[in-house]
Amino acid sequence: MTDTTPHLVIGNKNYSSWSFRPWIAMRATGVAFTEEVIALDQPDTRDLIRAHGGSLRVPVLHHGPLVLWESLAIIEYLAETFPGARLWPEPSGARALARSVANEMHAGFMALRAACPMNMRRARKRLAISAEAQADARRIEDLWKLCRDRHGAAGPFLFGGFSAADAMYAPVVNRFDVYDIPVSPESRAYMEAVQALPAWAEWEAAGKVETWIIPHDEA
Repeated sequence: MTDTTPHLVIGNKNYSSWSFRPWIAMRATGVAFTEEVIALDQPDTRDLIRAHGGSLRVPVLHHGPLVLWESLAIIEYLAETFPGARLWPEPSGARALARSVANEMHAGFMALRAACPMNMRRARKRLAISAEAQADARRIEDLWKLCRDRHGAAGPFLFGGFSAADAMYAPVVNRFDVYDIPVSPESRAYMEAVQALPAWAEWEAAGKVETWIIPHDEA
């Protein structure tokens, strides 16, 4: 393993849900790293991201000579490289379920994502969403309940302690909150646990003072 400090290239903290995932995974579990913010949807955005390699999207992780992109791939690498962070639950059954729900988040819930972009600055206000987006929200709640019921006894997060699965769903916590999407008391308690993390407060505070505006993400 290299001794070089990981360097994470991210987008706007107000909007960039995919950047938020590896960032909070690292910050909440104590993995030291440096960061670089590239404002999205600006005239020079593509050139600035292109300079980092990867897929012309953020996040991008540099670790020594290694360049990685895609949030979940970055998290998997971090879990292997920094085992002390315990990014995945230790029991094999819990770990398999955590990977299942993380991958479902990575690949799905398109209607909810489109209707409710992550927005840390948004004042809480109810937004009418489509039946498809409502179905996404209910599926997410079902997944949260499944994880909590089976593996959540040891703490307030999906698998007790904070894990990669929580990092993958952290942007959903913002979406459910600021768009005032009705959730169960159990889901609300889980959301409050995530929002109580110092890492959440740090990211949220930084997002709220950003001045960049992306109109199509201002639902």
